[in-house]
Amino acid sequence: MMNYSDERFADIQLLRYRLNGFEQLTLLQKRLVYYLSKATLYGRDITFDQFGRYNLRIRKMLEAVYTNVTIPHDTADFQALEVYLKRVWFSSGIYHHYGSEKFKPDFSQEFLHEALLSTDASKLPLHAGETVEQLCDELFPVIFDENLLPKRVNKADGEDLIKTSACNFYDGVTQQEAELFYQQQKDAAKDEAQPVSYGLNSTLVKKEGRVEEEVWSANGRYGQAIRNIIYWLNKALEVAENEHQRNVVKLLVKYYETGSLKVFNDYCIEWVSEHEGRIDFINGFIEVYGDPLGLKGSWEGLVEYKDLEATKRTQTISTNAQWFEDHSPVDPRFRKPVVKGVTANAICAAMLGGDEYPATAIGINLPNADWIRSQYGSKSITISNITDAYNKAAHGNGFKEEFVIDDETLAMIEKYGDLCDDLHTDLHECLGHGSGQLLPGTDPDALKAYGNTIEEARADLFGLYYIADKKLVELGLLPDGEAYKSHYYTYIMNGLMTQLIRIQPGNQIEEAHMRNRALIAHWCFAQGDVIQWVKREGKTYVRITDYQALRQLFARLLAEIQRIKSEGDFEAARQLVEQYAVKVDADLHKEILERYKRLNLAPYKGFINPVMRPVLDAHGEIADIQLDYSESYAHQMLRYSTEYATLI
Repeated sequence: MMNYSDERFADIQLLRYRLNGFEQLTLLQKRLVYYLSKATLYGRDITFDQFGRYNLRIRKMLEAVYTNVTIPHDTADFQALEVYLKRVWFSSGIYHHYGSEKFKPDFSQEFLHEALLSTDASKLPLHAGETVEQLCDELFPVIFDENLLPKRVNKADGEDLIKTSACNFYDGVTQQEAELFYQQQKDAAKDEAQPVSYGLNSTLVKKEGRVEEEVWSANGRYGQAIRNIIYWLNKALEVAENEHQRNVVKLLVKYYETGSLKVFNDYCIEWVSEHEGRIDFINGFIEVYGDPLGLKGSWEGLVEYKDLEATKRTQTISTNAQWFEDHSPVDPRFRKPVVKGVTANAICAAMLGGDEYPATAIGINLPNADWIRSQYGSKSITISNITDAYNKAAHGNGFKEEFVIDDETLAMIEKYGDLCDDLHTDLHECLGHGSGQLLPGTDPDALKAYGNTIEEARADLFGLYYIADKKLVELGLLPDGEAYKSHYYTYIMNGLMTQLIRIQPGNQIEEAHMRNRALIAHWCFAQGDVIQWVKREGKTYVRITDYQALRQLFARLLAEIQRIKSEGDFEAARQLVEQYAVKVDADLHKEILERYKRLNLAPYKGFINPVMRPVLDAHGEIADIQLDYSESYAHQMLRYSTEYATLI
């Protein structure tokens, strides 16, 4: 029996995921997974650099100290440095992976300075001619001064979001300059039928007063890492499952070689229509949550293979996509007349990388370009072995017992909760993100910094509305018409209360998914008595008085959110988010944190990857791939920093 729970530090619990059914794959499929996994791991340094210009040097400096055997490891300072480094590994930098605030070190500057002086200088990330003192002068303020570059992504209304964000997508430009630069590009290409995702794969810099892009490609920025990714993608070409899959990989290689966003469009179109193979992957500059302007793609990697049994559920949803679209409670102008190419699979993750590692999504819907979704469709995945690991880790931890209002509601959640959670993820990814359409002439980026929150709310609301529909019972996806109530309760409880465990006292809500959940829950709460607060023995609970009335509130909000998206109504988006999704009630927050602390749980989870070891035959050819689940977190991170080091 595999132990899914592994190690804890700070606010993190590490888990393991099992590659169920991997042994049943053919040798060629195993080799394909292995080669794609190598391509996934080689992007690691890119993500670190994207999340902050000092991240790589800080990580390498701390790793040198951590592995220095001459430094006593039993001191409070060293143990604090170990926790700090583990957090840096987890978040691909010095900023919290979810809240984006800078970590506060619990070791002293004096300790780190003395430790560096006793460390072999050849192991430190020193530039040519640079001294240890100069390294300290550059990096210590970044680590220890809490007012210097305090947030990776700032979304505070009214501020220059570029100048106040530490992410490394812009250099020397203001928010106004960046928005003008990309608006001019869009205006110049406004008549193009296949617009590109402007700014997705570049750093925007100002040189000698001129704003220009440094494109991420094999011969451009991040070239060393990208060339290693290309090498392993080319190895994957040798064992592709079919010609279509081979063409997908070829186009991705061409995109990496050229940096052309037109080629990226071609790749996305080819990728979204490939369904025959059991193996699939995500590899590239994809999600834009790490950019305050929602333009730049963070590098991520995921290797996957279909979970054939669980996929029956997702395919039932996707084959009925047109019915769901036609019956959506939004203005018919905003619905897709014909839903194209919607596919959904439950998959097993085989390797996580970049922005999907160690913390990962449980569901994904791609590509992100609205016009490709409209004309060619989308692929949705629910990651079954990740959700399985989460569920096993959460079983019996006392969280629900502490925050759910009564035993009757708790029993309902125990009975239906896991099933409804998985189903809502399927509806969110497969149908929610793929639903609706923009009106002609609407800029996909019109909502700017609010776009990610609005899009996540739109997908969540789609799933919330339909999880209560009798159609799901008819399709055999839910056992009865009462099951949906378990998810309605936990969703509202989370949006109003329990997600606050992830917020530091005094902070507002910043992360797009958290803002989305807060927006939905607080908006519904404000509409009357459908949702109520209940105080009992000094504790606050949520009560839902009418579940069908709540469904109608979800329908009303979905209609408005879809209108905002379809029309590109920036001001309406701003008002909704700022009114309902940002502010935190300080007294409630304090109470929730105190109750949660008594449970001794970690609010965030992440994963240790399995180790894949090729088994060679007498001729030196790969005869099998062995899986090893025993590698420790620290060993894996140090190994990755050695084996997959590509930048500086």
